[in-house]
Amino acid sequence: MPTKRPLKIFVDGYLLNKEYQGTKTYLKELYKEFAKRNPKIDVFLGCFKSDELITEYKDFKNIHFLFYKNNSRLKRMLFEIPKLIQNYQFDFAHFQYVIPFKRNSHTKYIVTIHDILFNDFKEEFSKSYRLKRNSLFKSSANNCDFLCTVSNYSKQRIKEIYKVKKEIYITPNGVDSSYFESYQKEQQQQRVLKKFKVQNYMLYVSRIEPRKNQQVLVQLLDKLPEDLNLVFIGERTLKNNYLNEEIDKLSDQLKKRIFFFNDINKEDLISFIRAAKVFIYPSKAEGFGIPPLEAGAARIPVLCSNATAMSDFVFFTPNHINFLHEQDVLLSLQKLLSEINPHKLSYISNEIKKNYSWEKASRVLESIIRKQ
Repeated sequence: MPTKRPLKIFVDGYLLNKEYQGTKTYLKELYKEFAKRNPKIDVFLGCFKSDELITEYKDFKNIHFLFYKNNSRLKRMLFEIPKLIQNYQFDFAHFQYVIPFKRNSHTKYIVTIHDILFNDFKEEFSKSYRLKRNSLFKSSANNCDFLCTVSNYSKQRIKEIYKVKKEIYITPNGVDSSYFESYQKEQQQQRVLKKFKVQNYMLYVSRIEPRKNQQVLVQLLDKLPEDLNLVFIGERTLKNNYLNEEIDKLSDQLKKRIFFFNDINKEDLISFIRAAKVFIYPSKAEGFGIPPLEAGAARIPVLCSNATAMSDFVFFTPNHINFLHEQDVLLSLQKLLSEINPHKLSYISNEIKKNYSWEKASRVLESIIRKQ
């Protein structure tokens, strides 16, 4: 790309300081791959100071940090970020979901809207939540220079609901290479037992909120082997009364088989996945759905919802099901627990490796940059 100076990209990376979630993974891994593939382009991550992040990116000479001073996201978007963009004269600025109202004429604005599921599942979100996000997301979709999303499902819904005329680029999520590495399962099980005091479990990883449908797993617990535990890893981002109600119904003995963890680092998360007997993802709606892919990459048996964007994950068949039918869920889970098929697990891992890589997403981002 002919230019008088290295291109500079600003990335609003406040999510890098947040709990584990798909959007955080997207930002972190996309720009690692992009920086590796484009060493002459300077990437500036806007985030809060973190020794962990500094260490994680220390080998990327073209990734730099701009540490935020303002804890209020609104004030950052209104004042701090526009000032940074003006002072550094960035060529591109990349945001998740929402771009600032005040724009710099020199800078091209990229926004990734991962999903607008609150329009398809209105009962799971308050009216104020939906109104606020629709207003901000629609404005950003129509006023940005480049609009991205992560799945064909989200692309179609954004186009239909926000009446977007411009091209929508799909920058698909990928799975980190560490999930595909070989390991000794017993060693991983002992590590989790020693550090977290739990063993012999089925695992769920993602945020705790109503649309994620975690209560289905609690409802099944008394129908499963008595020594099988249930582990949830994820932040409680929205109150899930359905989940709380189902847990309250359980006997004290059954409650002891449920474990909740959050703020788990990557190394421990990988160990949790590798040590699991089975991974279950009952979500009603996803803009993408990284966690079941990470488990599948690690060759763990996965029972995955086939709803919304997850309909693409056909390699999980026959364990790619509708979680609204409890009896089907129970039968599929019982079969998955009793019949481990290493060849099938290897096939799934290979399919995920072939179809979901950060290189693909980076190539799309690179094509956007070349359009300047």
